[in-house]
Amino acid sequence: MRKYSFPILILAIFETVAVSLWLTKDNLFYLFNFSYIGLSISLGCFLFIRKYKHARRLVQLLVGLYMLVYLGLICGENMQIEGFWYYLFTGVFEAATIHYAVAKIFGPLIFGRGWCGYACWTAMVLDFLPYKTPKGERKKIGWIRYFTFALSLVFVASLFLAKVGNIERIMFWAFIIGNVLYYAVGIILAFAFKDNRAFCKYICPITVFLKPMSYFSFVRVNCDKEKCIACGKCKRVCPMEVDVTDNSRNRKNGTECILCMECVNSCPKHAL
Repeated sequence: MRKYSFPILILAIFETVAVSLWLTKDNLFYLFNFSYIGLSISLGCFLFIRKYKHARRLVQLLVGLYMLVYLGLICGENMQIEGFWYYLFTGVFEAATIHYAVAKIFGPLIFGRGWCGYACWTAMVLDFLPYKTPKGERKKIGWIRYFTFALSLVFVASLFLAKVGNIERIMFWAFIIGNVLYYAVGIILAFAFKDNRAFCKYICPITVFLKPMSYFSFVRVNCDKEKCIACGKCKRVCPMEVDVTDNSRNRKNGTECILCMECVNSCPKHAL
């Protein structure tokens, strides 16, 4: 059972969050929400250990569709960054603010950018595109993410400053339009740069939260130098171009590892 300790740990963490929020907020939804996400991720980890090759994709669909369709479209919650700013300005610690705190601000201290690999509904679609590993040189346009981050903040702040009515309804439509734009830009960039994850590297505003916290991530891919034969396969299959053979915190693109485990699966010497 020792090899299944990680999925058990993940489930325990999410259940702790689920029960804590249920009791403190007196809302059964949080028990269901975080239990479901925790079970989905734990199932994926379990299947990965059992060497099921589509384990990560299954988790992406289970969590991504739940966030997009159920929480977003059916429940009307804006789970994009605009929703986070909206609840922050209203002073309400609900929905998007809790989601961001757990998954994108403090959570990365434990699991890094695992959100991007297993739960993001934008990446869920982009990962179906043909360029699963980058075909060209990395572009030096990562600064755009800070522009989109600032733009989302200015958009929501402007609504409050202008005292626009029915902001909650505007947030719902912002969620729909925002997702359409994300998918459109993501698909265009994927084909233009021959890289499914181009949107994640250059445009996504969420990475402004994720990158600094991911530097200190507890869960990381490490390399056993005694087993490594420097064949380079791990670097060739990495969608985020992370140098996983370097165990230091400062390794190339280290804060962008999405824990997809493609490098682990490709290593002929099981050094990762």
